Amino acid sequence: MSARVAHFLLGVVAGVLWLVLPWMTVNDDAPVAGAHVSAAPAEDESSGTDLVLPVAVLALVLALAAYGSVRRIRRTRSRTTPAAAGTTHVGAYPSPGTQPPLADLDDRSQAALVDADNRLRAFREELPFAEAVSGPEAVSPFATAAEAAEAELSVACAIRARYEQGVPEEAAALAGVVGRCEEAERRLTAAGEHLGTLRALDHEPAAALASAEARFRELTARTAGAEATPLDDSVTGYVELAKDSLVTATVHLNQTHQATASDRPDEAAHHLRAAETAIARADVLVTAVARLRSVVTEAARLIPPTLTGAEAELAPFRDSTAYEGETYARLLHADGVLAAVRQETTSGQPYAPLGVLRRIVQATAPLATGRSGVLAVAALLVARESVAAADEYLTVHREAVGAAPRVLLSQARLTDDLPRADALAREARDLAEQDVRLRGHPA
Repeated sequence: MSARVAHFLLGVVAGVLWLVLPWMTVNDDAPVAGAHVSAAPAEDESSGTDLVLPVAVLALVLALAAYGSVRRIRRTRSRTTPAAAGTTHVGAYPSPGTQPPLADLDDRSQAALVDADNRLRAFREELPFAEAVSGPEAVSPFATAAEAAEAELSVACAIRARYEQGVPEEAAALAGVVGRCEEAERRLTAAGEHLGTLRALDHEPAAALASAEARFRELTARTAGAEATPLDDSVTGYVELAKDSLVTATVHLNQTHQATASDRPDEAAHHLRAAETAIARADVLVTAVARLRSVVTEAARLIPPTLTGAEAELAPFRDSTAYEGETYARLLHADGVLAAVRQETTSGQPYAPLGVLRRIVQATAPLATGRSGVLAVAALLVARESVAAADEYLTVHREAVGAAPRVLLSQARLTDDLPRADALAREARDLAEQDVRLRGHPA
């Protein structure tokens, strides 16, 4: 179409020139008698014809400028350089079906991850309360739905992790995160409706209330016992947070009784669910303290055989004279760590068994060949504890934790590399703690 416009303009200019050319021809006829009579009119006529040439030149310049502009537009449209976001290649008009800005899509994907993960954690917290009243068989389909939602969320986290590492199609990756999270929430919504029908808290809350109160009393006794447990840094303050959650549960349980007595079933169901959430949170905290005590005991028992296993893994490198460079540096580092561990564990001073075991595993992992099975057992214990600790912290403080720790925790769960799983889980815990310090922990 642009070519036709250019041809049309050139045709117009040619036509104008053809019309004015007779005026611009030189009069070569011989003079005749009486020529002096018409001298004055000829002088007037020449004043009009003097403007014809400038007008023709101006028209030609305008036509050439229009033609050049059309050519530039055609070259711009056919070039391979990408256009600015939100425009066509010409850059003058918005492109049809413009995608939202990448920053907005990034924020949306992170929010979708947080919402879906929080929804999944809340759904799973409710299942033990439902099972206590209705039995395992009745709750089994909901556990399956939770697993399906977790699978969708794991894929979303994997896509998000690849995006953060640099994916060519950023918008497509972020849209995939949002889509997977929406599918996870859709599954949880459908299952939640059926779970609500099964529990019927707004019709028959008495059985659920009695079950929640029984779990509350049992948890109160466990919390009192956890106070005497020596605390590791990773669970510092957990007992106090558990007590706060139990106080919150007490308030909501009392309000449930009041609403039930006043025949306000919807309000009673609301307060009962709030009480169950507080009880579940306290359970996570107290369980974390008890689990860590068991893990620390097991780690202390594993340190001597793990040291022996580490020496067995390193022996071939010491006996060989061919190692050099990076291998030699790793061997020197491992020897230094093992010597420090021996001194620390035999000094009679307090030490952290789990941290010591982690140092042995990390120092020997680059050189380990698998000949010592005890090293694999130690690595598994360390990795599982790190993943569990990060998961519990995120569950308790989920209202304040962003998307990044959740993505790292998902990667830690899925990797078969135990030292890497340990490192990812610990990084997830660190980032989650930063979020809590920034936003505060829930009441």
